[in-house]
Amino acid sequence: MQISSGVILLIIISYFLVLLGISYFTTRKADSQSFYLGNRKSPWLVVAFGMIGASLSGVTFISVPGAVGDGGSNMAFSYMQMVFGYLVGYLIIATVLMPIYYRMNLTSIYGFLEDRFGPVSYKIGAAYFLLSRVIGASLRLYLVSIVLDQFVLGPLGIPFLLTVIISILLIWSYTFIGGIKTIIWTDTMQTLFMLLSVILTIVFICNALDISFANIGTSIKESGLGQMFFFENGWSDPNNFYKQFISGALLALVMTGLDQDMMQKNLSCKSLKDAQKNMFVFSIILIFANLLFLSLGALLYMYANQMGIIIPEKSDQLYPTLALQHFSPMIGVFFILGLIAAAYSSADSALTALTTSFSVDILDIEKKNLSDAQKKRTRLIVHVGFSLLLVVVIVVFNALNDGAVINKVFIAANYTYGPLLGLYTFGVLHKRLVLDPWVIIVCIASPILSYIINMYSGVWFNGFSFGFLILALNGFITYLGLWILSLIHDQQNNRASIKS
Repeated sequence: MQISSGVILLIIISYFLVLLGISYFTTRKADSQSFYLGNRKSPWLVVAFGMIGASLSGVTFISVPGAVGDGGSNMAFSYMQMVFGYLVGYLIIATVLMPIYYRMNLTSIYGFLEDRFGPVSYKIGAAYFLLSRVIGASLRLYLVSIVLDQFVLGPLGIPFLLTVIISILLIWSYTFIGGIKTIIWTDTMQTLFMLLSVILTIVFICNALDISFANIGTSIKESGLGQMFFFENGWSDPNNFYKQFISGALLALVMTGLDQDMMQKNLSCKSLKDAQKNMFVFSIILIFANLLFLSLGALLYMYANQMGIIIPEKSDQLYPTLALQHFSPMIGVFFILGLIAAAYSSADSALTALTTSFSVDILDIEKKNLSDAQKKRTRLIVHVGFSLLLVVVIVVFNALNDGAVINKVFIAANYTYGPLLGLYTFGVLHKRLVLDPWVIIVCIASPILSYIINMYSGVWFNGFSFGFLILALNGFITYLGLWILSLIHDQQNNRASIKS
């Protein structure tokens, strides 16, 4: 029995009424510090659980299960190699970056770049975050928009553009006042719904295929979809363990530790110690959550094959197609709740972080002598502006889409976060000064050079493909450029000293 579009729409409306209720109770007496950092009073355990939803997002909810048996590549559980690499990145964040952010009492983490290098480095770092997060948030919201368009609003005659506008408007409605103070609590509820949806779907499939919970692992292994570690085919294999592990560590470092969105939640904790506890607990939960999603992916392919269901051409559509057209109505309901929760737990905080970074880093709103009412008005305009920008980017991506969204998110991160990785690595490891006005040249050149090298790597390096390791190359080129700028800076200082 297929669940009707009207019922799904009613569920979505009810869900957002709950979010609006949470927003109402968390925004009373809210000010700028509430929006940016939740007045630094967020309970660390609540932050840790809510960050699961923000980290996994709608991309994980749909793309990771679909990628398990995608086409001839059969990625299986290779994604866990990257997840294990995350742990290294999170350890560096908790022990190296967090102490710096708390010691400097930062609202935006890119304030570190201004203190370390100068205003140009500060602006370019913030600009790369804004670019990265606009792309990432748009891709994540695109996922939920295509599902709503195909199964909910489209059948009611609502065009895709209006579907996207409605999606963004819903986020705006419960975040524009409370910001991070509201998101800490809405993300917790959304994480719960997301994980509950996956668990119930697994239970349904196991009952349908007569698989006991004790035999889930064995059944997945026998299906040929359970391979987790790939060592055999060398560095040319996109699933190679070492490439995936190193890439995972670097991606976690940049997409969490150098990302205003994720770190804004951590900075809302009461103390550095609480923030570190949050990061460690979050890391452990994330491993089990990803195993859950990968197990779901294998079971979805097993169910489709056994029931004679044609696998959708686009792997991102596998889970929504089965959940809404072949599973029980109850599973369909929880799928919608899980999808909405997964997509919006990431997108709502992204919109808040974009507003925070642009207001604090680009407009310097906290450095100007403005009243709280003036700051609030400026923040509101920025909030609306980024909402409209996300609509435009989602519509453009819809016209260009040709593959699994999760790969596009990581590819975008490799190029846009690379300069940030180089800037922070150099800034933390060395005390050397650089020619700050020239940093913009280095940060623009490094992604371009990385793209060219990656394009011809097969020819130049005997078949070697960088894959997600392009992030490491990008960061290294930026680091090397900064080192050269520091040498030039030293030479200029020496000449000035001699003349004086």
